[in-house]
Amino acid sequence: MKRISRAVAVAAVLALAAAACNANDKSGTTGGSTAAAEQGGTLHFLSTAKEVSYDPAKSQNLGISGIHLVLRGLTSWKTDPNKPTELVPDLATDTGQVSDGGKTWTYKLKPGLKYSDGSTIVAADIKYGVERSFAPELSGGLGYHKSLLAGAEKYTGPYKGGELASIETPDETTIVFKLNKPYGDWPWIVSMPAFSPVPKKADTDPAHYGEKPMASGPYQVQSYTPGSKLVLTRNPNWDKSTDPARTGLPDSIVTDMGLQPDVVNQRLIADAGDDKFAATTGTSVPAALIPTITGNPAVKARVATSPSGALQYLAMNTKRPALANAAVRKAIEYAVDKQAVQVAEGGPEYGGEIASTLITPGIDGYTKYDLYEAPPAGDPAKAKQMLAAAGASNLNLVLAADSTTGLGVAQAIQQGLKRAGITVTIKPLDSEPLSDLITGNKPDFDLTVSSWLPDFPSAIGNIQPLFGTSEIGNGGYNISRYSNPAVDTAIAAATAESDRTKAAGLWAAADKQIMQDAPIVPLLYARNAFLHGSKVQNFYLSSYPPYPNTLIVGLSK
Repeated sequence: MKRISRAVAVAAVLALAAAACNANDKSGTTGGSTAAAEQGGTLHFLSTAKEVSYDPAKSQNLGISGIHLVLRGLTSWKTDPNKPTELVPDLATDTGQVSDGGKTWTYKLKPGLKYSDGSTIVAADIKYGVERSFAPELSGGLGYHKSLLAGAEKYTGPYKGGELASIETPDETTIVFKLNKPYGDWPWIVSMPAFSPVPKKADTDPAHYGEKPMASGPYQVQSYTPGSKLVLTRNPNWDKSTDPARTGLPDSIVTDMGLQPDVVNQRLIADAGDDKFAATTGTSVPAALIPTITGNPAVKARVATSPSGALQYLAMNTKRPALANAAVRKAIEYAVDKQAVQVAEGGPEYGGEIASTLITPGIDGYTKYDLYEAPPAGDPAKAKQMLAAAGASNLNLVLAADSTTGLGVAQAIQQGLKRAGITVTIKPLDSEPLSDLITGNKPDFDLTVSSWLPDFPSAIGNIQPLFGTSEIGNGGYNISRYSNPAVDTAIAAATAESDRTKAAGLWAAADKQIMQDAPIVPLLYARNAFLHGSKVQNFYLSSYPPYPNTLIVGLSK
């Protein structure tokens, strides 16, 4: 799961249509390009990143990111501008066969799968790829599997620790994972980079493997110059008939690296030369460029916008004396001026839709409801009344805020709470000290604003890391310090359920159960927006994830 910086991913983004996503409306994006793309050409990506690693063990990339152009997994993601993201078989023949009460998952590989050098992809390569993700020298990647695979607590990878017994490969096309508890979302886990095949014979220099990994996807790394350029060319042995997630349309893909965000957007606005065939997947449109874009219909038509995105929320530290009483926290639900927050982030078209739930639109289990039904601008009179009844008038609270990106929202919250008789002192901090404070073991704050986006489209990512007791302190993101044994039990039940429809119902119930205790105030379902060149096609953003699907982008002439 990701804590998202508004400055990086969801700040002041541009939404070009006023229609908001709700439980029955998944009509999705605006300004994106979904016209027919043709085979061939060179696609360009403009990136602010100075380095990129395609080592699957070290990657935290989502299932539609660039690494998956080169590397395939057992499962993959299929997006649609008008439908929820779908899990599809990738190297495997299906999304997994579950047994042993949800603790054993078995996969069979499709026949005829090959690497770029023509050698056969076998189950042992996937096992080895997962095992090397445990090596300390290859740390940093998504690690859900590390706490789920049986007997993996002290495993240190294949270089020193031998094999991991809970991953079995009875033959070249079968791989079996044995978990330490039932986990219904395991099919999503095996779409993550660590489950890409890595042949042991190719792993001769682990520290540099990510610069030119053995390709299983439609592209292979031709050249990589850190800080400058990454060039991908076709993998001659990729078989499109085996791959439901990737189109493999461009002949080559070139990423220009180390660019400044304003340079990226200005080049895409100009739409000249090779930039007609270019796009960005990680640099949102900033507020300063909104007038330029909205004043130019041709540019406006080349902005893809997500209908939803990360949940922005106000966390209330339930362990602080002033906020330990749920009645006080419920009063704050009414006191917060969400409309002012929305304005601070760019308004209803630019900042996002006002939120009232924990599960975000585009995730199974999302049900539109508003437990408190406060007006968008808050109800200070009701909040005052509730505080008085709770014996908590004249509260003084400290709001820890990001000094670079969060002061506008902090001030909007401060003013809203002031009208309810609550004094808020803003404590500005740089991003890293702020993160250390709110996730550490000495949380000297009452309130803070954060944003959260799951790593895969399951409501577990909206609920468990933010509200599970196990996620309090020690770097965890239960920053409201919320602990409810009944909720922990509900999380465990939903986590174990392998039937996705049933699981979605359990997560939806947990959402309402938590909101009854009011540990946070949902603020916005933030929006993302990304520019693309006039010749770029199949470029759109869905409710989840609010990023372009690089696996299907193509070009027109």
